[in-house]
Amino acid sequence: MANYFSIGLVFITLASGLIWLADALLWAPKRKEKMALAKASNGGTNLDDETLQKIAPEPYLVDTAKQIFPVIAFVLVLRSFLYEPFQIPSGSMMPTLLVGDFILVEKFTYGLKDPVARNKFLEVGEPERGDIVVFKYPEDPNIDFIKRVVGLPGDTVVYKNKQVFIKPACDVTATPQCPPLKPVELTFEQRGEFFQDLVPLERFTEKLGEVSHQILRNPAVPPHPQMYYQQPGTAAGEFLVPEGQYMVLGDNRDNSRDSRYWGFVPDENLVGKAVAIWISFEFDREPSSWVPGWIPTGVRFSRVGGIH
Repeated sequence: MANYFSIGLVFITLASGLIWLADALLWAPKRKEKMALAKASNGGTNLDDETLQKIAPEPYLVDTAKQIFPVIAFVLVLRSFLYEPFQIPSGSMMPTLLVGDFILVEKFTYGLKDPVARNKFLEVGEPERGDIVVFKYPEDPNIDFIKRVVGLPGDTVVYKNKQVFIKPACDVTATPQCPPLKPVELTFEQRGEFFQDLVPLERFTEKLGEVSHQILRNPAVPPHPQMYYQQPGTAAGEFLVPEGQYMVLGDNRDNSRDSRYWGFVPDENLVGKAVAIWISFEFDREPSSWVPGWIPTGVRFSRVGGIH
């Protein structure tokens, strides 16, 4: 859906811009000639604007194009290359992101892409471990997903007993001793702040590289390694991240469909890095309420700010 919007935005920008250009080159000079002839026939006396508009009226389509082109062009550049707003639709990134959070995604962090074919034309940077990224879901590129980067190209990632283990990418020909597989640092914080099906969730602080963030685990949900994405030559729960791709997980580990189940995110699917919450709405309403569910019940001003 987001890609259709981008295509529509490009079309409207091009159409209004071409109309404006055609008017400047073809139609506007003819209107000026009519106005000049009208002034000459009036003895050189200046005519008021209303009279001139009646003699050589500007077409409605041209006037509309002139009004919308600067605005649409600005929105297109802003949305395609700088920042794009997204709404969090599910709880897979709790507690970091909640349903009702509206976030800004930095589009230029991982390179600039054209807004239609999404071909990268300028390299800027690459995802780092711990980044929260928005990407085109590999199994359906029309859907945008948001998860946290856990594995970088060449990494070996193991998900066992609900804990992440990482062996960073290493060139054995250049490095005599590569780092071993190590568990990601995990510290228990509390239990009972969040619930899933009436089960109190466990909250931990996880440290991915230099990034410390919160995750949730449901003690009532067992691991399902038989459902994990299986690579040839690897054990269940073991993932070797291919070059040019990334492994991503949701922070709500037992309520997230992520790389454990469908594989990796290619670089070309990346949309950008989630950097801030610009507004957050509550939708805490009884199911029996006559008010439509999409109408917010409140604003969570305390959540506005940067994302970690």
